[in-house]
Amino acid sequence: MPSRGLPPSSSTTPPHSSAHTPASLPSHSHTSHVYSSPSNIEGRAIPLSTLSQSASKAHGYADEDDEELDPESTGALLRQHIRDSAEDETTNNDTESIGPFRRLAGLMSKAPLLLRSAPGFGTGSYGAVPIGASTENSDEEELDITKKEGRRKESRLRNTISSGTLGSRSGDSTRRRPSNARRKSSTDDEDVPLESRLGMKGIPIPNTEQDSTDSSDEAIDDASTTNEEDPPDNSPYPQVRASVSAVDNTALSINTPRMWVLSLLFAILGSSTNLFFSLRYPSVSITPVIALLLVHPLGLLWDRVFKRRNDPIEEFLDGFKIASADTNYEHKGKWRRARLWLGQGRWNEKEHSCVYISSNVSFGFAFATDVIVEQTHFYNQKVSITYQLLLILSTQILGYTFAGLTRRFLVRPGGMIWPGTLMSAAMFTTLHKEENTVANGWKISRWKFFFIVWASSFAFYFLPGLLMPALSYFSVVTWFFPKNVVVANLFGVASGLGLFPVTFDWAQIAYIGSPLLTPFWAAMNVVGGLVIVMWVLAPIAYYKNLFFSSYMPILSSAVFDNTGKIYDVSKILTDDFLFDSEAYHKYSRVYLPITYVLSYGLQFAALASLLTHTACWHGKDIWRQWSRSLKEVGGETKTAYTPLNAVDGGRLRRSDSNMENIISQEDVHNRLMKRYKDAPMSWYLVTFVSMTAVGMFVVEYYPVHLPWYGLLLALGICSILFIPIGIVMAITNQQSSIYLICQLVCGAVFPGRPVANMVFVTYGYISSAQGIKFSADLKLGHYMKIPPRILFSVQMAATVVSSITQIIVLNWMFANVPRICTPQAVNGFVCPLARVHFNGSILWGVVGPKEFFGRNATYHALVWCFPIGAIAPIILWLYARNKKGNVVRKINLPVLFGSLSWIPPATGLNFSVWALVCYLFNYVIRRRAGAWWAKYTMTLSAALDSGLAFGLVTVFFGFVYPGLMEGFKWWGTEIYKRGCDWNACPWKVVPEGQHFGPDTW
Repeated sequence: MPSRGLPPSSSTTPPHSSAHTPASLPSHSHTSHVYSSPSNIEGRAIPLSTLSQSASKAHGYADEDDEELDPESTGALLRQHIRDSAEDETTNNDTESIGPFRRLAGLMSKAPLLLRSAPGFGTGSYGAVPIGASTENSDEEELDITKKEGRRKESRLRNTISSGTLGSRSGDSTRRRPSNARRKSSTDDEDVPLESRLGMKGIPIPNTEQDSTDSSDEAIDDASTTNEEDPPDNSPYPQVRASVSAVDNTALSINTPRMWVLSLLFAILGSSTNLFFSLRYPSVSITPVIALLLVHPLGLLWDRVFKRRNDPIEEFLDGFKIASADTNYEHKGKWRRARLWLGQGRWNEKEHSCVYISSNVSFGFAFATDVIVEQTHFYNQKVSITYQLLLILSTQILGYTFAGLTRRFLVRPGGMIWPGTLMSAAMFTTLHKEENTVANGWKISRWKFFFIVWASSFAFYFLPGLLMPALSYFSVVTWFFPKNVVVANLFGVASGLGLFPVTFDWAQIAYIGSPLLTPFWAAMNVVGGLVIVMWVLAPIAYYKNLFFSSYMPILSSAVFDNTGKIYDVSKILTDDFLFDSEAYHKYSRVYLPITYVLSYGLQFAALASLLTHTACWHGKDIWRQWSRSLKEVGGETKTAYTPLNAVDGGRLRRSDSNMENIISQEDVHNRLMKRYKDAPMSWYLVTFVSMTAVGMFVVEYYPVHLPWYGLLLALGICSILFIPIGIVMAITNQQSSIYLICQLVCGAVFPGRPVANMVFVTYGYISSAQGIKFSADLKLGHYMKIPPRILFSVQMAATVVSSITQIIVLNWMFANVPRICTPQAVNGFVCPLARVHFNGSILWGVVGPKEFFGRNATYHALVWCFPIGAIAPIILWLYARNKKGNVVRKINLPVLFGSLSWIPPATGLNFSVWALVCYLFNYVIRRRAGAWWAKYTMTLSAALDSGLAFGLVTVFFGFVYPGLMEGFKWWGTEIYKRGCDWNACPWKVVPEGQHFGPDTW
């Protein structure tokens, strides 16, 4: 197996010539370099057959006359080293330490596991400051020291050679167990390939400008200062170094039938299942992390079924099969040929990454399906299958083009770390690697640690998720004063501000994203917004009855009429679902809870500050990268792969608090990716133009009532805000949303057109949201060293297949689920999310923003949040731009303003307890036990998230869906429901027959 035969190394390029002839070496241009060494061995990549005659014989290599080689040649020196140290290498093979920063575990999708009905539909814009790199030198020094202590002394062979690596043959691995099995004992060493006995390390070839006559001893001395595990241009961010390997194995198989079958299988299953349950209440979402875990045993099973010990040797380069030692392949039987074709390569971390990325693309149901549901069942429009397919494909793929066109800004720079991908990257290492190091006295491997935490998380979820929900809604203060409205407002967790931050449910803690993956100072930005706005301003405004808010709950995702009841949208619509202005003026204005009002104001300020903050701190960098992009589009080739000159390049600063130039910062991962053929910019441009044309056809030909220039306006909003939103997401794992601004713009420009409002939001907001998701996947492929062209194919195929699958499933449900999307629907298929979005289309598309924010409207004052948000970042930038160590530089106003758009439906509890956990792990433990933090934190996050996901699915399908829990009640299932917190009691009650607010409007 490639991952066992030749693990990730600086570069692993298989020889292009036959393995039987040591003299036939690939040219220097085909050698992949990680960094340069002060010595040179003629710039050649040496095949394994030159290193060990016995190893060659053991794997079918031709016997070579080694005595004819120059005894002073590189091959002779390497063989002499092997003979001298074979026993020592074999003895230490299983225990060789690679260092805690090589791998750690990663992060599941930020989206909530349970789909909740909310007007924003996951429009969280919680966030934090860009990580220019920590200013805490002591932390970095401690981590580096720990890493050095944990790393074993490099062998003389590895120090002699330091740049390219030898090719790996997947056929070697057919004689060994899969990668998750233990290595054979030393008595079986004759069956283990040479590269496996060398401690799972690729053998790099030096490439410098020294004369070829330099002796190997001189090379050893010069190269001893370089470490392939931590090259000088390694990422300056500790969380990246802890999760992503700084070496690459280019000989792993990627483009195989196994990868494609599993990718498309999970794309179909995940997209269809999540769409099915999105139309049901209560609902459950199957997250991509489930696919990450489930597909691994399937990949191993595939190898067991289709691989044989006597299969011919295979060679892979950049993921593609390039050669086979089986000269009689065409003369084999049909079954053998089919089996060999299906069994290409070995299941490895790169194939695993492609399957996961395919799942991540497809598991979230397409927002366009909600538009189709609303058109067919709420607006009674008849839409054809062609319209449905064109709508869903154009909206999904447009997001991908935005991601591809902005790769230079959001994916390639080392400063764009995308914390959400680090858990996944580390999980692949946990599942596919076997190395283990001692971290602050902890000897347990990451895999065992993951399994223990996963099993514990899965088992424990039955308590808060099924048997005792009071552990989830642990508002113990309100239990003692159930009827006290003030106590419920301040300490409640269902409709209160969550001033008592205690819960025993990881679903509550990680509702806005895993706290283990957010830097502590970034979480402080989020908490700063929570404290100032929700814990100080909100209670003051509420109890002073600002905007008549005292007549409504202090926190709710619903909107209300002037009697304090939930707004009945049906009263202002005609039988044809058109806006009835007369009925509206007879009924009531729309009123919002105070936290909803403040959330809107903060989103206005966040959107304005997003532009000025990005322009101030990253404007020069963006312009520089934009100029390079124009040259790339103009036909100039991408910068060629070159080894790093350790002397000239130096080590990237790891204690730099400067936020400038992070977009132009290149690290080892960007350098390694330059060896692969890039997906041309023209591919994305052609896709963008074609999908835009499809979208214009959809809005003009079908009864959407949105003109073609309305579509261009939606895409224009997305284009302007995409890079700023992506920068914030890439450095903080917090996403800003343009959902609200799209609703407002369309409502103002095209009033009275609810369907047009929905489609406008779909093309504007979903293109942005999908694009950000695709950018994160591109970064994951960047970290895992997936060739860009393969990644392009995987993402496009998964998008198309999942879109078609969802349309098929949706129409099947329309035809086979009785009374779907009605209160009388069988088994709860009432389409809750579509109903919420329908209400939003009425409020913003029919009633319109003018009724909310116009000159005489109730919430006109919120308009001032736009100029405030635009000016404030400029003031902070002018103050702190030349003060490198000033704490003001860590204040990110787009994050501080936008962090609370999750409220509602999130509550103060979700933020406060999230921040406490972040403080514990990313501040306390990271300072006091840096090695433990580096080794286990990402794994812990992955285990908790995936254990929760499996627990949710098991509880829902095993107990809730069959109705086994009906009638199950006791104190632990009812105590949190007794009182004002659960019932959302208002501070003031409207007397019967009266109303608040103006009589006319």
